Amino acid sequence: MEELKQRILQDGLVIDNRILKIDNFLNQQIDTALINHVGQEFARRFKDVHIDRIITIESSGIAVAYAASLAMNNCPVVFARKKKSLLTKGEQYTAKIYSYTKEEEYTATVCKDYLHAGESVLIIDDFLASGAAAVGLTQIAAQAGCSVQGIGIVVEKTFQSGRETLEKAGFRVESLARIARFENNTPIFVE
Repeated sequence: MEELKQRILQDGLVIDNRILKIDNFLNQQIDTALINHVGQEFARRFKDVHIDRIITIESSGIAVAYAASLAMNNCPVVFARKKKSLLTKGEQYTAKIYSYTKEEEYTATVCKDYLHAGESVLIIDDFLASGAAAVGLTQIAAQAGCSVQGIGIVVEKTFQSGRETLEKAGFRVESLARIARFENNTPIFVE
């Protein structure tokens, strides 16, 4: 998605040729026009499959999943929580996920009331690197008896193993901006 790539080049910050920081338009601050276009692109890419529900993970995936929902006729969105709270009641689907950015493991949870056996789901996430978050979400979907129709990723680091892990497991992956490598703290996109 050319608009997204240009925005990454314009406003993204690469740290130590390793981490891409785009919190000024995707994570902490959200460019709603751009995110709506991202949602429309996911709807276009997955128009060939039936989707009952979108699953994401807090917090960065929520805005993108919401935009995709709007573009997919208001498909319901469910997000996995990263931390337990007083509101986390009832039975939960869970998956342990290691965050390389935060260098910690957490347990993602979704209330069993929000996913239903037999549903076709689309997983949406902001980044794909190792694939740990996406794999965790596929595990939650499997526990619920849902069928994952695809995984939509905003930014993929192709030099890490995430796509390979997901595709070997049989999942369709669609990424909007694919980074081949970082050079001099600049992203180089896959052609």
